[in-house]
Amino acid sequence: MTARKDIQAITERIRERSKVSREIYLDRVDAAAGKTANRGVLSCGNLAHGFAVCSPSEKVALGGDKVPNLGIITSYNDMLSAHQPFETYPRLIKDAAREAGGIAQVAGGVPAMCDGVTQGQPGMELSLFSRDVIAMAAAIGLSHNMFDAAVYLGVCDKIVPGLVIAALTFGHLPAVFVPAGPMTSGLPNDEKAKIRQLYAEGKVGRAELLEAESKSYHGPGTCTFYGTANSNQMLMEIMGLHTPGASFVNPGTPLRDALTREATRRALAITHLGNAYTPAGRMIDERSVVNGVVGLHATGGSTNHTIHLIAMAAAAGIRLTWQDISDLSDAVPLLARVYPNGLSDVNHFQAAGGMGFLIRELLDAGLLHEDVQTVWGQGLRPYAVEAKLGADGSVVREAAPSQSGDDKVLAPATKAFQPTGGLKVLGGNLGHAIIKTSAVKPERRIIEAPALVFDSQQGLNDAFKAGLLDRDFVAVIRFQGPKANGMPELHKLTTVLGILQDRGHKVALVTDGRMSGASGKVPAAIHVTPEAFEGGPIGRVHDGDIVRLDAEAGTLEVLVPAGDLALRPAPACDLSENEHGMGRDLFAGFRQMVGRADHGASAFGTA
Repeated sequence: MTARKDIQAITERIRERSKVSREIYLDRVDAAAGKTANRGVLSCGNLAHGFAVCSPSEKVALGGDKVPNLGIITSYNDMLSAHQPFETYPRLIKDAAREAGGIAQVAGGVPAMCDGVTQGQPGMELSLFSRDVIAMAAAIGLSHNMFDAAVYLGVCDKIVPGLVIAALTFGHLPAVFVPAGPMTSGLPNDEKAKIRQLYAEGKVGRAELLEAESKSYHGPGTCTFYGTANSNQMLMEIMGLHTPGASFVNPGTPLRDALTREATRRALAITHLGNAYTPAGRMIDERSVVNGVVGLHATGGSTNHTIHLIAMAAAAGIRLTWQDISDLSDAVPLLARVYPNGLSDVNHFQAAGGMGFLIRELLDAGLLHEDVQTVWGQGLRPYAVEAKLGADGSVVREAAPSQSGDDKVLAPATKAFQPTGGLKVLGGNLGHAIIKTSAVKPERRIIEAPALVFDSQQGLNDAFKAGLLDRDFVAVIRFQGPKANGMPELHKLTTVLGILQDRGHKVALVTDGRMSGASGKVPAAIHVTPEAFEGGPIGRVHDGDIVRLDAEAGTLEVLVPAGDLALRPAPACDLSENEHGMGRDLFAGFRQMVGRADHGASAFGTA
């Protein structure tokens, strides 16, 4: 089944825009592709270093040019709950590779920071830049040219986008992404949010808050709300970089291990030494990228991916824009309600039918390109399945259920929760911005109120504690863009603005910073570009100016005469405190090189 005409038209627009850069990219992919094992170009001295620690039999195999060698790029550390399970994966992958007649080596490790730990802390100002560092670290590991394919072990916020950028930069290598899965369900997310609000109001103490947080984040695996980490897993599956049904199986289960062994065998099967060569750079094309955007809208996924998807696409010579994302939002209905878009978590989404049900519904509605290439083979239809453990310990797959197991969590396309996607692009005299509408009630999607301007999230929180915010207002938080301070997530604002909204006030947020992938019920125009640091009009808003945010019409405006706004002097802001401490000293070059949010906020430029 082919995609609908409107989806096809947007895809063709992207393809035409990307024609020159994509052709240059594909020429480079073809030039890098080996005729024998990639290590065949290495000198004897090079090769001896590359297999020095291998067993005698592995040395014999690697000395030839017939046995595929799999490079493992791992983001393991045991501070991230989502990445702790990867500790045991290299041994599992090596054993599975050996059984399949191949070899696997850990090519390198990449850093993996947890935004949940750094929220509101100085380290958060390194978070966005860590994506590009991860891509570079993976490139260093793969630059040894010992490998015929790569498996990427990553889950969370910037890690997967960084790994995708690396995989597409080494686009002549097949790439299979191997997830670790979500932690089992703990304290419901809405109960956790209530405790956070009570703490912010001084009604419970730190001990009660810590107990609630610990019951919510309680074991190995991703956090169970639908933020950036779980949006990453959705993207990898719907773009064909996972094996079918792999995304949301819990860690430490026999099925999880079986899926990892299977992913290893598949990576070895699609090298250029076999008959199913699937280089990542040719596999991921404009159709794959559009499928990813469609999945993001259909699930109400993370706003962070309006940045990451552009950077990921650019790594393959594909020029995706916010306008493309916005137009796809108008075409794609919302089919999933997972916190913060609903009360359920990602385990409930999986139980209701998960990715198999979602992909089948989107395919049948003509909202996805079915005729794409994936790591599993040709076409996306084989992903409309549910993975289970067979009697012999292998993975077996069944057709996705014909009906949702819980239509309050996962709806069929004919009974969508809303007719348009969960993300929208705003435009107006304040620039362009992104808003996540899927968790915002319709009656709160249009806000017109006086501006209160702050240069940090702490400034707003101090005003709240001083009792100065019990009114209708639009919080304008400026100097939070990529060039100013690395574009941190302003997660500390969520609780305070939620409290004020619950008190009956009309409140909204406008910022050139980011919000968490779990941004929710308060209307928030984020990623405003141009940013204040570069002279963007958001920096010229004054206290008391009337700001209108209209998520229905897609507009973001300050209601002052255009001439008056342009004549206002650009504000000064002392950012020296953001330049030092917690490693920020080392990222001055990134702050200077980074591009605009709507261009992917990348240090590497755009396609």
